[in-house]
Amino acid sequence: IKRLVPALSVFILITSITICLFNPEPGTSLKTGITSLFGLSNIFLFQTSTDYFAQSTELNVFTHTWSLSVEEQFYFLFPLLVWFSGFGHQTKNGARNLFLIVGALTIASLIGFIYLYPINQSAAYFLITTRFWEMASGCLLFIGFQKRKSIEHFLEKIPPLLVLGLIVGIMYLPMSLATTSTVAVVILSLVLIASLKKGTTSYTFFTNSRVVYIGLISYSLYLWHWGVLSMSRLTIGIHWWSLPFQIALMLGLAVASYRWIETPLRKCNWFGKRWKTLGGGGGVLVGLSCGLIALGKPLNGRLFIGNLPVPVHLKQFYKFKPYQSASCSIFSAYTKAVALDSGCGNYVGENLPTVYVLGDSHASKLGNILSSVSRDRKTFNVISVWGNYCQFPPAVRSSFDHPAFRDFDCYENQKKVENELFSVVKEGDLVLIASFSIDQFIVKEKNSYGKNPESLIKFETSENNSISTVNAQKIYFQKLNYLTNKLYNIGVKTAFYVNAGRFPKGSGEACYSEWKEQWFKPFGGESCIYSRDNQISMYRQQFEEDIKNWISMNDSNYLLDAFGVGVCNNEVCDGSYLEDTQHLKDWAFAYLVEEFLTENGF
Repeated sequence: IKRLVPALSVFILITSITICLFNPEPGTSLKTGITSLFGLSNIFLFQTSTDYFAQSTELNVFTHTWSLSVEEQFYFLFPLLVWFSGFGHQTKNGARNLFLIVGALTIASLIGFIYLYPINQSAAYFLITTRFWEMASGCLLFIGFQKRKSIEHFLEKIPPLLVLGLIVGIMYLPMSLATTSTVAVVILSLVLIASLKKGTTSYTFFTNSRVVYIGLISYSLYLWHWGVLSMSRLTIGIHWWSLPFQIALMLGLAVASYRWIETPLRKCNWFGKRWKTLGGGGGVLVGLSCGLIALGKPLNGRLFIGNLPVPVHLKQFYKFKPYQSASCSIFSAYTKAVALDSGCGNYVGENLPTVYVLGDSHASKLGNILSSVSRDRKTFNVISVWGNYCQFPPAVRSSFDHPAFRDFDCYENQKKVENELFSVVKEGDLVLIASFSIDQFIVKEKNSYGKNPESLIKFETSENNSISTVNAQKIYFQKLNYLTNKLYNIGVKTAFYVNAGRFPKGSGEACYSEWKEQWFKPFGGESCIYSRDNQISMYRQQFEEDIKNWISMNDSNYLLDAFGVGVCNNEVCDGSYLEDTQHLKDWAFAYLVEEFLTENGF
């Protein structure tokens, strides 16, 4: 409490008020701040990391507190291990018991990390269960030194500069080797600790008073550095000319925090007795949490000093909050028993028409938006089933050269959804297809992973024969036409959502990070603007004819076009309408949905 709470509380209080001044929607940051006060922000960030549309971590001023939460959880667990092993009261076999217990937990944690990293990076990154081994390894090194001096004598012969060089070199390895790199850095760090002995150059460097001072202020520096970076991204951005001032601000805040908050409050006698100190610290945390809740609820948006970044015709939708419906992912337990029912959306009543929202991540977003409208109007049901990067209807098999999606079988799972759809859909219903079709079929532009889509996305027929993107698009529209005609014969309407295409990653990165949520632009801010002709030719041109042909098939085919919200007008396209490089923001989606539902009698 005395070591961590004072500096953390002041940092969170000041930063929370500041973020409210510059961001009209600071909810994610404030929630992260509240959970960090109780050592739980890593769990909150793990939960929100599964939400594809969560606020960018770069703009969350408290993202970095996940590691503090992991440490605090370790601080609660480790004393129990020390006590129950007998090491705490120096029993005969206490050191051996502690070594065996911590060693077993370390091995289990390491195995969990290695297993989860390729398939669930968020869990491997944020949770104490997969981070325990990194901190516990220091304990194992300590006990090893106590019981086996030969280990220490062997390790101290290794040149520390060589170990430092290897650590730095590992940091430049590709991300594909992230698991191996992480394990290697931990092992090398242990070796570095063991090899730092008097007389070595590294020891002289690390014991230099200036270097030691950086270590002393490191906790406060850790707290403030990310806050400065995030606030910079929300305001003036991060540039070569601004970086010296931003670094100076980080150091200045860290020194002030260490000198006037961290040190005096750690050394002073708070309330005399330990239980009073614990109670007082807990009271501070609860009181500060209530303040942050007030900033996020009754005071939401009232401290904001900028102009809302919403076009005039969309002002009324700015405060729109999508209902987080129970939409189903095709990669969850849902696929074990496919059922397009009330468990996957917002269900109002049996005798009402149902809107089925099917497709990829765009379908998830639209499903939540439509669920909000459904809860308000109570004139239709919503059932939403989606899968990231997965086409609907399933036409060709596609595989992605990316660890997050490599093992997913989009085709088979979406096939289950398609079969189930025809068993439940009825006359008067609407099927809204929101698929990633535009991005999947482009071949002229590099995508966000820095590879050509032709090599990133591999298309195959049901016979496992590779086909080109052009042929894949042709097959997709053949399947879409077949599906649409079948639904038309039942008396079901079909709508197709066309996204705005992927806004370029290179020049668009400024829009996504520094300027994405930025309304204070003293040094420009045109980085979100792109040529309409270029955007259309790159992402829409070869798609337009197929879309027009599909619409003309019958009078029950409708188009829900992202361009219709105003993303592109006259000669330019504005990336500020987008949540990221491809998904519209909630208020833009809400406008499209309201217009569409009104026009079609829902």
